[in-house]
Amino acid sequence: MPAQSKAQQKAAGAALSAKRGDTKVSELQGASKEMYDSMSANELEDMASTKRKGKPEHKSD
Repeated sequence: MPAQSKAQQKAAGAALSAKRGDTKVSELQGASKEMYDSMSANELEDMASTKRKGKPEHKSD
């Protein structure tokens, strides 16, 4: 599941960092906290490793 926006990719990266123990879970907020709770490390890694070129800053509905 690739990220659809730069913001989504950044949130996945923050959640992945917390899953790995590099940052504190208490520092997460918003989408990154939800991703931390609901996604596995492999899913987060797939989303965070998406290329940024051509992605919008935020996903439009």
